[in-house]
Amino acid sequence: MQNKLKATEEGEELFLHFFEKLTLYDITTLEHLISKYFAKNISQVVLDLEKVEYIDTAFGIFLLKIEEHFQQRGVTTTFLCDNISINSTLELVRRQKRKREEGGHPLVKKPFSENFFSMINDISVGIVSFLTFFGQLIMTQLYYLKSFKNIRYKEIAFEINESAIRAIGIVSLTSFLIGLVVAYQSAYQLKSYGANIFIVDMLGISILRELAPLITAIVIAGRSGSAFTAQIGAMKITQEIDAMKSMGFDPFAFLVLPRIIALMITLPILIFIADMMGMFGGMLVSNLDLGISTQLFLDRFREVVDVKHFYIGILKGPFFAFLIASIGIYRGLSVKDDTQSIGFNTTKSVVESIFAVIVCDALFSIIFTNLGI
Repeated sequence: MQNKLKATEEGEELFLHFFEKLTLYDITTLEHLISKYFAKNISQVVLDLEKVEYIDTAFGIFLLKIEEHFQQRGVTTTFLCDNISINSTLELVRRQKRKREEGGHPLVKKPFSENFFSMINDISVGIVSFLTFFGQLIMTQLYYLKSFKNIRYKEIAFEINESAIRAIGIVSLTSFLIGLVVAYQSAYQLKSYGANIFIVDMLGISILRELAPLITAIVIAGRSGSAFTAQIGAMKITQEIDAMKSMGFDPFAFLVLPRIIALMITLPILIFIADMMGMFGGMLVSNLDLGISTQLFLDRFREVVDVKHFYIGILKGPFFAFLIASIGIYRGLSVKDDTQSIGFNTTKSVVESIFAVIVCDALFSIIFTNLGI
C-alpha cells in the first residue's frame, strides 16, 4: 500500500501524494499511515491527487474526514487535483454532507390530539377493511355451500392434511407437557394436605374445558395461521391472485374457503387428541409422584368429571378455527408488494389470532358460567 501514498514534510508543511486507484479497500491501511502525522506540529497540509486515476465515494468521504480532522486543529488543508472525475466525486460527497447537516432539524413533536385521532383513524380503517373481508367471506360461503357440488373437496382434503395431520405431533407433545407440568405443580400442594386423589378432578376439568382447547388453538395459530398469511401473501406478491381473477376464478372459493372449512373440521379433532395427551401426562405424574394407579385414576375420572366439560372444549374448536383462519387469510390478503410486508403481516396474524382466541375463550367462560354449565 506504500505505492499508493507518499508523505513528505517540508518544515511545517505536510505533503500527502496519492497514486493509482483509491477505493474503499484502501482506507484502513492509508488511515493507519496518515494517523502518524495527526499529532505533529504542522501548519499546512496538501492533499495531492494529481497522479490518482480514480476514487470512489467511500474514499472521497475518507479524504474529507482527513481535511476536517486537520482543520479542527487549525491546520490549513489544500487539495491539488486537475482530474474532472475526481473533483466531481469530491463535490458530490461535499454536497451530500451539506444536505445532511442542513436537513438535521429536530423532530417536531405532534400534538396529542393529532396522534390520538390518527390512531383512531387507523383502527377504524382496519375494522372497516376486516368487516368488508368478513362480509365477502360470508356471502361467498353461503353461495358455494348451497350445493354440495360447489364444495372443493380436493382442496379441503389437502388443507386438512397440512393443517391437522401434520400438526398432530406438535399438538400432542405440547398437550402432554402441559398436563405433565400442571399435574406436577399441583401434586406438590395436594400432598401437603393429603388430598392426592383430587388431582383427577382438577386435571379433568381444567384440561378438558380450558387448557386443551386454548393450547391447541395457540399452537395452530402459530403454525397454520402464520402459514396461511405467508402463503397467500407470497401469492399476492407474485401476482398469482391477480392471475386467478383475470382467468375468472374466485380466490375466495379456491384459497379462502377450503382453508377455513378444513381448519373448522380439524381443530375439534386436534382438541380431542390434546385432551387425551394432557390427561395421559397428568396420569403419569399421578402414578409416579402421588402413587395413584391408572385404574384408580380412570375410576375417579369417570365419577367426578362430567361429560359436559369434554363437549364444551370440543365446541370451542370450530369458533377458534374460524378466527385463526380468517385472521391469517385476511393478513395474507393485506400484504403489500414487498417481502418485508410478509414478515410484518405474518407477525400481526399470529398476535391477533392468539388475542382473538383468548378473548373468545373468555366470552365462552362468562356465558357458560352464567348459564350454569
